[in-house]
Amino acid sequence: MIKRDFPTFLLYVFGFLLLWEWLRPVEQLTDTDNIETFIIFLIVAFAGSYLRLKWIWQLLINAFFILFSVNRLYYEGGFFQPDWLNAFLSDMTENLGLIFARNWNDLTDEFRTILFFVLLWLMVYLLHYWLLRQQRIFIFFFMTLVYITVLDTFTEYNATVAIVRTVGAGFAVMGMLTYFRISMREHGSQSFSMKKWMVPLVGMIAFSVLLGMAAPKAAPIWPDPVPYLTAAKGQDGSDGPGGISRIGYGSNDERLGGPFIGDNTTVFTIESNGKHYWKVETKDIYTGKGWVASGSTPIDFTKADLVPVFSIPSSVETRDETARITSVKESSLIVYPAGIQRFIEVNVPERYPIRIDTTTEKIKNLKTNGYSVDFKVPRYKAIDLRKPTGFDPTVMNQEFYERYTKIPENLPARIKQLTEEITAGKTNWFDKAKAVESYFGNIEYTYDQKNVALPGEEDDYVDQFLFDTKVGYCDNFSTSMAVMLRTIGIPTRWVKGFTGGEFTEYTQGDESKEIYQITNNNAHSWVEAFIPGQGWVPFEPTKGYSNGLSIDYTSGETTSRTQTPAPAPAPKPQKEEIDEAPAKAKDSSYDFTAIWSAIEKFFNNNWLSLVVWFLVIAAVVWVLYRIRGKWVPYIFMFRYRFKKQDDTIGTAYLILLKQLDRYGLKRRENQTLSSYARYIDSFFSTREMTRLTNSYEQYLYHQTLPKGSWDDNRELWENLIKKTIA
Repeated sequence: MIKRDFPTFLLYVFGFLLLWEWLRPVEQLTDTDNIETFIIFLIVAFAGSYLRLKWIWQLLINAFFILFSVNRLYYEGGFFQPDWLNAFLSDMTENLGLIFARNWNDLTDEFRTILFFVLLWLMVYLLHYWLLRQQRIFIFFFMTLVYITVLDTFTEYNATVAIVRTVGAGFAVMGMLTYFRISMREHGSQSFSMKKWMVPLVGMIAFSVLLGMAAPKAAPIWPDPVPYLTAAKGQDGSDGPGGISRIGYGSNDERLGGPFIGDNTTVFTIESNGKHYWKVETKDIYTGKGWVASGSTPIDFTKADLVPVFSIPSSVETRDETARITSVKESSLIVYPAGIQRFIEVNVPERYPIRIDTTTEKIKNLKTNGYSVDFKVPRYKAIDLRKPTGFDPTVMNQEFYERYTKIPENLPARIKQLTEEITAGKTNWFDKAKAVESYFGNIEYTYDQKNVALPGEEDDYVDQFLFDTKVGYCDNFSTSMAVMLRTIGIPTRWVKGFTGGEFTEYTQGDESKEIYQITNNNAHSWVEAFIPGQGWVPFEPTKGYSNGLSIDYTSGETTSRTQTPAPAPAPKPQKEEIDEAPAKAKDSSYDFTAIWSAIEKFFNNNWLSLVVWFLVIAAVVWVLYRIRGKWVPYIFMFRYRFKKQDDTIGTAYLILLKQLDRYGLKRRENQTLSSYARYIDSFFSTREMTRLTNSYEQYLYHQTLPKGSWDDNRELWENLIKKTIA
């Protein structure tokens, strides 16, 4: 029987930690609240078991705690008032009848709580039995690992830290139980102490955990099944619940966030003169969790009409372009570039009604797998973009302004405070928008499609991204910029569509046109800010992306209003890696500031790995130093094996003395070498140390030795070194 001492107390602590791992996911994955009540119950039950209270006292204490907890959770009356007890007994009787009738679904929450308490009580008893009687806990440790890893794989529960905790606690308790079993088998022998057993055990666990955390991990062969299985219900990305995960383009944006599963399926092929962003729709109401449209205003037009989307005023210099869009498969999505004028080469009757919702600018019921569009590409002038400095009711409708600057009433105030800090010193809307757009290039923010948080009921989507997680993809960046600009009175809207895609080839017979593949992976969102006199100007806050907006920053310079010639054919773009963070443009500056910024960024992004590697290296160095007596002699033997000079004995003998000292054969103060040599020989039952000492003293006092004597002395020296290694 194990004594009731500190080591036994540690056993119970580790047992409690292992059982706690079973409770941690319950609150997150079920409707169970007040999980701290069950944790306190475990502490009370483990304490009674450790103190070896009689079973009757443990029964009374645990039963009292259960009843008190049920009263606090489900009944309004005080614990010592009889009314609640009558209701409780009546409820228990009714639930027992339901159990005998096998009607599990109608069991009340009170009775389910009682059953959960009883289950935990049984687990405490089993752990007590495994720890003190069987002194084996591997099966429970193994089942705990299986439990948390299965939850990590197939649910939203993140068990990364839980696995580390479980491994540490599990190996610790198994190591201690092994010590107790050996100690009892040796009838309490003191040949080894608990301290000598635990120190290497703790070192081994710490080293294993740190090495496992720091070691490189291969990418998963199959994506995370939680969002994968969720998204599999709607592979086409059509209207769905949104939020947790989406594949390709989805139209339900009421709840944004969560991991994103990529899809290489080609949706469109585009034949155009260069890359462009392709719009599908816009949304104007931010709810705190996502975006919705404020209404619907459908308008019909025909292919001969101008498309009623007037995002580029006539005051902005433009050039005319044409693009051909081909749907790879039947799709209800109609994509078009900003500045669209009209549909051409579309296979529908002349008077066929094409419908557009002018609130969202989404085009519907155009049943075709291919069409061409005429559109204008703007070239803005910075001098014109910087003119608006605030709301002017003479140039902007009051209702329009309020609609596109509306924010939730409960929006956290720190979002506006941050925006004001970023835009401090900027006097016009355009410069403020560019400052916010540039802010997301900060090294604090990371582009990631997988490790993205899903806001809870009390979380604001933008606030969580800006201040807590700082990890996300286009929805996080674009929504944050749109809301931030609204807090300082700049009208914005949220735009959804596709990026330019991947270049595949030049058009046959016309190398001024390129063909691009648009896949579900190219689904994207960005921001448009309304600048009076300039219309809806696009901004791209997502880290690593660029919308190719053309802005003339030459102040006061006039340019021709005639059509700009088409640019020369561009070289083949590099392939985009969608599943990874977009590649950042290379900085050609090599000044000290850029170098220091790169170093700072590296440490900010990798500080945890650096700390782990430092600890691992320090642990390895410490272990190697502690066991230097085992491996350093081999280095010396290898080194001195090739020496031929007879005076080598001078340094070799001193090395031998240090090795004997490390081995534990210490030389007393004022002890002569001859006396010490006899002591060593008596310990190892040999005459080798005396013979070697005689040669060393001859060299020391006469500075000469017979020629070739080192060969014999080296053999004696190596034999003595080897005796200290074994």
